[in-house]
Amino acid sequence: MWTAAGFEDVAEAFGQNFTERGEVGAAFAAYHRGELVVDLWGGTADPDTGRAWDRDTVHLMFSGTKGLTSACVLLLMQRGQLRLDDPLARYWPEFGAQGKEAVTIAEVLSHQARLPWVEAGYADLLDHEAMAAHLAAQPPATDARAGFMYHAVTWGWLLDELVRRVDGRTVGRFFADEFARPLGLEVWIGLPEELHGRAATMVAPDGVLVDGPWTELNRPNPLWIPGSEKIWNSPEYRTAGLAAVGGYATARGMARFYASLVGDVEGSRVLTPETVELGRREIRRGTEPTWGSPMRYGAGFELQTGDGRMGDAPDAFGHAGAGGSRHGAWPRREIAFSYLMNQVRIGPDERPAVLLEGLSRGSRATGR
Repeated sequence: MWTAAGFEDVAEAFGQNFTERGEVGAAFAAYHRGELVVDLWGGTADPDTGRAWDRDTVHLMFSGTKGLTSACVLLLMQRGQLRLDDPLARYWPEFGAQGKEAVTIAEVLSHQARLPWVEAGYADLLDHEAMAAHLAAQPPATDARAGFMYHAVTWGWLLDELVRRVDGRTVGRFFADEFARPLGLEVWIGLPEELHGRAATMVAPDGVLVDGPWTELNRPNPLWIPGSEKIWNSPEYRTAGLAAVGGYATARGMARFYASLVGDVEGSRVLTPETVELGRREIRRGTEPTWGSPMRYGAGFELQTGDGRMGDAPDAFGHAGAGGSRHGAWPRREIAFSYLMNQVRIGPDERPAVLLEGLSRGSRATGR
């Protein structure tokens, strides 16, 4: 474990998460101007066996995956293969059924497609072709709240199918070929079987996992109900490559990914500054009805709001993951970061907040 001079506050906050906030196992990493400045890990990766969290431990990111998939879609835009305002049905004709022919790629990316659940159910959860077909045949929800409701899992099937229709590769293969390999990232959408032994075991919280509109409408997120940790930790889930919630990484790998969006990493980057700016441009803001807090979305990325969930930088962008993880960047400061943990929490969570506060102090103290 290591921090560059000036970032000692991050290491102190990381340690306090274990001694004062009940952390089980975690990692935090940060880059500045393409250079690693924080690389921390500790605790227990698997409470059942006592396996320690080490430098090579990889972790399920849940919705942190959405930042990776967004980058894949943006790269297709950069290459002129699609546009934000194009209807999704232009590339996936079957999707236009039931009055969805005008739904745009921008609306899908910003959770406005009115498909936040799957009417046919989730028996085929890990079968992309089946779930995409269900969504293509489904009418848009008429409930007013669905017009700006987080598409927690359906978002991934919609955009993975878009990438397949335009490029021929799955999002997982596209990301591996176009981002992970050239940038040297320890990041995967769908974890290769030979790496399962490095995966942390997710620890579910006590009590009810989800409430609110999903429950009211009898459309619970199948990955966010009591007992779903059996799915999270299964070999089948690890390899499935769900484009919304199936990414795995080290914190170092995710921080390096976001570093490549705000500058060069060892002389390389994939998305141009203009493309990243397009991805950060606000498409929609409002109160998200599932959890009742303000949200702003660009082309798939979460943008900064008044709650400071991405730190104190006004231009922060990235994506949080269910249970507490945070992944993103502060462009003007040329800082990128990632926090991963296996103790899932519901509601207010100090763990990422204190780490990002320490990172902010370090960036100011060192003039970064």
